[in-house]
Amino acid sequence: MKKKIVASLLIALTALGAAAQTKPIHLIVPYPPGGPLDIVARALAEKVQPVLGTVIVDNRPGAGGNLGADIAAKAAPDGTTLVIGAVATHAINPWLFKHIPYDPIRDFTPITGIAQVPNVLVMNTQRAAALHIASVADLVRYAKQNPGKLNYGSGGNGSAGHLAGEMFKAQAGVFMVHIPYAGGAPAQLALLSDQVDLTFDNLASASANIRSGKLRAIAVTTSSRASAMPEVPTIAEGGKALGLGRFDINTWFGLFGPARLNPDITQRLNQAFVDALNSPELKARLAALMAESAASTPAQFAAFVKSELAKYEAVVKASGATVE
Repeated sequence: MKKKIVASLLIALTALGAAAQTKPIHLIVPYPPGGPLDIVARALAEKVQPVLGTVIVDNRPGAGGNLGADIAAKAAPDGTTLVIGAVATHAINPWLFKHIPYDPIRDFTPITGIAQVPNVLVMNTQRAAALHIASVADLVRYAKQNPGKLNYGSGGNGSAGHLAGEMFKAQAGVFMVHIPYAGGAPAQLALLSDQVDLTFDNLASASANIRSGKLRAIAVTTSSRASAMPEVPTIAEGGKALGLGRFDINTWFGLFGPARLNPDITQRLNQAFVDALNSPELKARLAALMAESAASTPAQFAAFVKSELAKYEAVVKASGATVE
């Protein structure tokens, strides 16, 4: 029996080694080139090539990431087609879109988390001073005393910023008007020009204006402080007594293969990508993007994805956001 197990393992590893040498790995990025996810994907591809062979980054944007994710879901489970999925493709879109061509759990093999980027609750500095808001407690107090007077901008209906705002409203028991824009950049411009009161922005996008003093960072949205800005408290810290003690939301992405990927192949891919994520070069690249490594075992990543999917079901349904 033991001999059969060892023989099967050797055959699987030999097959993976041959595939890595003769057939390149296609690493699908379901978003356009140039974004943080694409930048990290290319750095990872370069780092793992000595172990896995040629890795080609294949940008397949469309349908909010669904197009690229679906290509990977329907690929042969031989370890040569992978996808960098994200909070959108595997936790938000299944509830946001009325029809989605894949199942985020059934159709994929989780390999490892890659990175998490905190979002940050920010206000125009002058506006925050005028309203005497310097903390989460100040914001909640003002919102309760002035129901409906505050508004918040986002990159669009169903975006991470929109859902963070809806989660904040629900947990704090306040009402703020949501104003969607056609992307995160227009929403930030609206905040800088005092057209909206606040946003839940990506830390990487907001950091330059925070450091210049144009925006005031009230709190980060993750359960722990961001290493890039450790002086900024979390929403959970500042709002523990206000019903926000469990607030935790961020932008994350990770590596998936198609369903039914051989466990030995999964483990070898996990080892190669985790080693790359733990290298000084990748840590520096992530830090430059205000991101933090989320390297994990396949089992840990699978459990995380399931928990995120369940969390966003409630948030998306409460927001009422849908995409045809």
